Amino acid sequence: MDFGLIGERLGHSYSPEIHRRLRGYAYQLCPMAPTELPAFFARRDFRGINVTIPYKQAVIPWCDALSETARRVGAVNTIVHRADDSLYGDNTDPAGFAFLLREAGIGLAGKRVLILGNGGASLTVQLVAADLGAKSATVADFNLDVNYSNLYERCPGAQVIVNATPVGMYPLGEDCPVEPERFPRLEAVADLIYNPLRTRFLQKAERLGLKTADGLSMLVAQAAASAELFTGAPCGENDITRVLSELRRDLENWVLIGMPGCGKTTVGRFLAQKSGRPFVDLDLEIEKYAGRPGREILVTQGEAAFRALESQVAARFGAKTGQVIATGGGTVLRHENVEALRQNGRLLWIKRAARFLATSGRPLSVDLESLERARQSFYEAAADMQIAHDEDWEMLFMKAWEVFRHEN
Repeated sequence: MDFGLIGERLGHSYSPEIHRRLRGYAYQLCPMAPTELPAFFARRDFRGINVTIPYKQAVIPWCDALSETARRVGAVNTIVHRADDSLYGDNTDPAGFAFLLREAGIGLAGKRVLILGNGGASLTVQLVAADLGAKSATVADFNLDVNYSNLYERCPGAQVIVNATPVGMYPLGEDCPVEPERFPRLEAVADLIYNPLRTRFLQKAERLGLKTADGLSMLVAQAAASAELFTGAPCGENDITRVLSELRRDLENWVLIGMPGCGKTTVGRFLAQKSGRPFVDLDLEIEKYAGRPGREILVTQGEAAFRALESQVAARFGAKTGQVIATGGGTVLRHENVEALRQNGRLLWIKRAARFLATSGRPLSVDLESLERARQSFYEAAADMQIAHDEDWEMLFMKAWEVFRHEN
């Protein structure tokens, strides 16, 4: 092969698509057991490879030379097969993390930085923090002096927190490594996780008005630095920004919220057809899951039972990417549903006056004006964007498409 990624368990990786978009070459995923490494490096039948866990340190003995960055981090994530048949090991993760900070406008100079985790990703963050002039960089982990039982007392002055652990990563997206509201001087948080796009940690920080950064920008930027080493052709920040924008656009869900009868399903089907994305109607998915109509569940078991099913379905589809999702009118009443849908999605509130909403077949939609007043604050809190819907459906379609095309 020419280029690829080695690791023990690769699963679904974005790397082939990122490298294709950056420079157009084929990029293979090569999962392998530790026992396969000696034979792989003996063959040397590659031009360049990336290395991921758990082999970033294990591959060092097969490298004939290391970059200064790889030496400082103590790990290799990129190996180039040079013309003289030597293997050159480098580490592009620091370049990726530095880009993440620049893109988010997070400065570390003179700041007190708290780094969660003590693995390889933590070493990268520590190096960049030192290079950028952080006032201090405290590492917290289970077996360290500063740990998860005392960090609130030991690090009250933390101004920037970086999550370099897998806590909050899919499929355990409900987890959060620390509570950002307990750090009174906190200004920004960065999470190196990119699946989901917005971890619970980042969502909590956003609600506090803090600067935030997810790990997707680091993933793309480190790949660009690797591609430059592989090909010798420079990858500038314009290339990184372009690929990052394309990838984020393709991965983010478009989620429609609003009152019953406001047009979520109709608009959702239109957007799905126009964009080529799969369409998901959460109310229909609840019925599939339960094996009976939602109206029957509400009438026979009550709203609480229906909402419990709704939360399960919202969590399942919120964890996926690249969809158009139409929610039920009351989906946003539970905060956990909003978090589940926002982890990979942007929420568009379709505002339609109660007098235009139909009540037929909707057991919870009898007094729509009262219902609208009761729910308005929930829609406002959940929405990333909003559009008004009068009686002109064609105009609504146009506005919805323009919103998503502009935002993505």
